[in-house]
Amino acid sequence: MQEPQATTPPSSPDTDAAPGTTVGGAPAGVAFPKTIKSFVRRAGRTTTGQAKAFEAWGPAYVLPYQAQTLDLEKAFGGPGPVVMEIGFGMGDATAHIAGLMPETHFLCCEVHEPGVGALLKHIGERNLTNIRILQHDAVEVIDHMLPEQVLDGVHIFFPDPWHKTKHNKRRLIQSPLVAKLAARLRPGGYLHCATDWQPYAEQILEVLGAEPSLRNRQADGGYAEKPAYRPLTKFEKRGLKLGHGVWDVVFEKR
Repeated sequence: MQEPQATTPPSSPDTDAAPGTTVGGAPAGVAFPKTIKSFVRRAGRTTTGQAKAFEAWGPAYVLPYQAQTLDLEKAFGGPGPVVMEIGFGMGDATAHIAGLMPETHFLCCEVHEPGVGALLKHIGERNLTNIRILQHDAVEVIDHMLPEQVLDGVHIFFPDPWHKTKHNKRRLIQSPLVAKLAARLRPGGYLHCATDWQPYAEQILEVLGAEPSLRNRQADGGYAEKPAYRPLTKFEKRGLKLGHGVWDVVFEKR
C-alpha cells in the first residue's frame, strides 16, 4: 500500500531516544510532533492516463475539503457502512477491496496526486461507485469533517515505518490519532493496520492496546491473520520475497 504515510517532523532538531519504556507509543526521550499530520509530501509525476482520469472522474469522486461536517449519505448517494482509508498509495488494494464490498462506502484520504489519479483510473476502468476521495490531510478531515461514531471501519496499510529510533516520533500510529479514530468508530467498528516492519507492528499493538475504547479481536491479544479482503500489494510481495514478515493488527470499538 502507501509507503510514505507519516507525521511531519517538529521544528526542533531530532535527538536520539534514550533507552527506556515507551510512552504513548513513542520511545522514552523522543517527543511527539507538535501537530499530527497523516502524510509527508513527496515528488511524483502524474501520467497522462492519471491526468485524464482526473478530468473524467475527479468531479464525481473527489470531494472538496471543507472545515464542516460531511454528510456521508449525500456524498455517497445513499446510506451504507463507511470505511475510511488513510493513505492508499496507488489505489490497487483500495480498488480491489471496494470491488469485493460493493455495499460498503470507502472514504479515502491521500495527498499524493499520482496516487489519486491512479485510483480514479481504477474507478473508471472497474466502474466502482462506492469510493470517494479527499485529497487532503486525513487528520484535518477527521477533526473537521467527521463527527463521532460515523465510521464502521478504518484501514491503514503499510504506513511509513520511519526505521531510525530518532524518527519514530514521525510515525502515524500514535495515541493522539488512535484516540481520534476510536471516537469516530461506531460500537463494533474496527481499526485495521498492517505493516512489514516488526518494531512498528509492536508499537501499533501497544498503542491500540492502550486505547481504552478499543479491544483486540484476537483472544490472545496478538496479531491477526491477514483478513481475506486485504490483497497482497506489490510492496508487500517485494518484502516477502526479501524474507520480511507482515503483521496485521485488528482492534474493534467496545
